[in-house]
Amino acid sequence: MRTFEPDSSIVSDIIPSPNHGERNKGRQPDMILLHYTGMPDVEGALARLCTAGTEVSAHYVVLEDGRIVQCVPETRRAWHAGVSSWAGEDDINSCSIGIEIINRGHDWGYPEYPLRQIAAVITLCRGIMLRRKVPAHRVLGHSDVAPARKKDPGEKFPWHSLANSGVGHWVTPAPVVRGETLMLGTISDEVLSLQQALARYGYGVPLTGKYDAATMEVVTAFQRHFRPARLDGVADHSTLSTLQALLGSLPADGTTVASK
Repeated sequence: MRTFEPDSSIVSDIIPSPNHGERNKGRQPDMILLHYTGMPDVEGALARLCTAGTEVSAHYVVLEDGRIVQCVPETRRAWHAGVSSWAGEDDINSCSIGIEIINRGHDWGYPEYPLRQIAAVITLCRGIMLRRKVPAHRVLGHSDVAPARKKDPGEKFPWHSLANSGVGHWVTPAPVVRGETLMLGTISDEVLSLQQALARYGYGVPLTGKYDAATMEVVTAFQRHFRPARLDGVADHSTLSTLQALLGSLPADGTTVASK
């Protein structure tokens, strides 16, 4: 029995979750955050998202066959991001729409995402972007906003396919070549410049000039999303060039800093 009307016409089922609340200070969502469920089966994932006491929920769940379940109205604050930050904000749940994608994740074999599922994600995101005026560069993965904790939706997620349909920000990654790198333990102005560039894009990274563990985690998260050919947390020429290309291709009036 439906307890609310779906926000999207492509929703196939409503399975209400009790786990939600008010958005902080009336914050309107202008971000889409993509996750994988990271559980062995869809039944367990839906049960966790829709059971009181788990303290977890999402607005939407996209099944492997392309069906879409809505669990929380878009006007409400779902509990999907956890401890996270982006572009200076640390209440990501208040500023985002959370979409869980059924996929077992890294701990359970991490299968490829089916084409029908990705097509459904694209269609769902396009509708949200239109309704909520979400800019392309604010369609992100859980690993982007919580790089120390999360890997989802992971390096197999086809961000390039989404971008080809107008969902998300993407440039063709620079090829991986041999050359100088910035890595764990390096202390230099170049490291500070890297940290500043990552922060300009939106990542929460310390601006210390030292390539510490936190910086390595952020670089790995960046690679997982934007340069998945090699995930080593080392800022090589490919990583640095891809980051600069992304910054350079933001819209002229665009900013990664959230609008209040």
